[in-house]
Amino acid sequence: MKFNSLAARLFATSIAWTLIVLPLAGYLIYTLYREDVQVGFDNNLIKLVDGINLDSMATTGSEPADPPNRYEPLFEIPNSGFYWQIKPLDVPGARKLVSPSLATGTLDSPYELKFPADKTGKRWRNTSGPDGKPIRIVEVVNNVGYQSDTPRYSILVAGPYDWIADLTTHFRQRLMVALALAGLGLLAVTIVQIQFGLAPLRRIERGLAAVRSGDATELTGDLPAEIKPLQTELNALIRSNHEIIERARTQVGNLAHALKTPLAVITNEARDHKSDFGDKVTEQAKIMGEQVSHYLDRARMAARANVIGRSTVIEPVAQSLKRALERIHRDKGVAITLQCPADIRFQGEQQDLEEMLGNLLDNACKWSAGAVHLTVAPLPLSATQDKRMLILTVEDDGEGLSASQRAKIGKRGQRLDESAPGSGLGLSIVADIATTYRGSMALDASPLGGLLVRLELPSV
Repeated sequence: MKFNSLAARLFATSIAWTLIVLPLAGYLIYTLYREDVQVGFDNNLIKLVDGINLDSMATTGSEPADPPNRYEPLFEIPNSGFYWQIKPLDVPGARKLVSPSLATGTLDSPYELKFPADKTGKRWRNTSGPDGKPIRIVEVVNNVGYQSDTPRYSILVAGPYDWIADLTTHFRQRLMVALALAGLGLLAVTIVQIQFGLAPLRRIERGLAAVRSGDATELTGDLPAEIKPLQTELNALIRSNHEIIERARTQVGNLAHALKTPLAVITNEARDHKSDFGDKVTEQAKIMGEQVSHYLDRARMAARANVIGRSTVIEPVAQSLKRALERIHRDKGVAITLQCPADIRFQGEQQDLEEMLGNLLDNACKWSAGAVHLTVAPLPLSATQDKRMLILTVEDDGEGLSASQRAKIGKRGQRLDESAPGSGLGLSIVADIATTYRGSMALDASPLGGLLVRLELPSV
């Protein structure tokens, strides 16, 4: 999964959504659960204080008695966390009643501490119990026998407040594990969804690669309805490209015939006109003919280079040129060594590859002492490249050239040895063809002692 890709974007969006939504959902669920536990705990304390209140007020004397029904067995266990207390507020000498769990301890009255009452008349306070553990107190203030002219008493019940923390902590741990597993499951499903959803795009990518490499002429296969129009338009574009190139080839051929015939007539007429003027016309007509041929050749090469789906396996072409040139230069004893992967392909026409390789190898054989090396290898695909490239190296063991000579020899028509046969156009033609295919040519000194020509060309 590449960083700058649809799959990476979809996956990053899913991760961001998961990291935002699941924690928020977990926090909301935990908050609601804690509130429910708190409400349940408080309701239990209200039930206990109301039960003690009702029972304890049903007495015959002026003071309350121990409540007969306490509703909670933990009231009987010392320091259990559950306590009740009945304390007089208006009668200084009246006795105070406490649960066995409170023993000799006492609880401060929220009423006496000025805690406000809720809408039901109850007061709440969180504090520490006799054993130092947190407790929650609920208190009601009533008169003995519920009569307004009788003394008031504080009736309170306390429960262990750490129960809430224990319950919520345990729930939070299980919730975190569940949400983490849910998040991992969502990410796994997202990966499967991305792979499944983008599979048609990968089929299009493979199809375009096959078209570009010449293994197919158009995109085929059944695609989803959303991508089917893309397949149709790409196939139409491929057909249009071929049609445009064919028309360009036809027009270039027509132009070549239209220009060469008048130039031939002009040249012949000028030759028959024996004068300085005729010589000048002949000279300029020859130059015009060379220029016309040069630019028509470049136009033909450009047309071939832009054709989609044209590729050439290099190894058979190189082997054929190797055999032919070794026969041509057999008197000199030239041996051409070839290092080329069998499956590496040039993204272009075979005749252009033959012209480039033929010029380079023939030039190397001509100036070598007997050894010529041809090496073909793919170049690593870098982040700044938009297409694959290969590097083709031809070197010989001749006398070699200086840096200034190498700079001069690459120019069109420039020759260092006028006595040797040739027009001086070989390397220039190679450079032109390479440039047409968005490649490059460079000259350097060979470790063998002669010239090294490095050609960079597009690869399939």
